[in-house]
Amino acid sequence: MGNYYTPFSLRISEELLAKIKVIAVRNKRSANKEMEYALEKYVEGFEERHGEIKIEGDDL
Repeated sequence: MGNYYTPFSLRISEELLAKIKVIAVRNKRSANKEMEYALEKYVEGFEERHGEIKIEGDDL
C-alpha cells in the first residue's frame, strides 16, 4: 500500500499550535508535517537512549 497516514486527532493549546505554525512556516512545512517531524525526532531520541522499539504485525 502507498503512503497511507492514519488520521489522528490531537488536542493542544492555541498558543502551542500558533508557535508550531510559526516554526512550520520558517521550515517551509505545513503545521501537520512540522508536528510529524518533531514526533519522529522524539522517537529517534528515545530509541537512541533505550534501543529500537519493536513493532510486531502489519495491522498498526
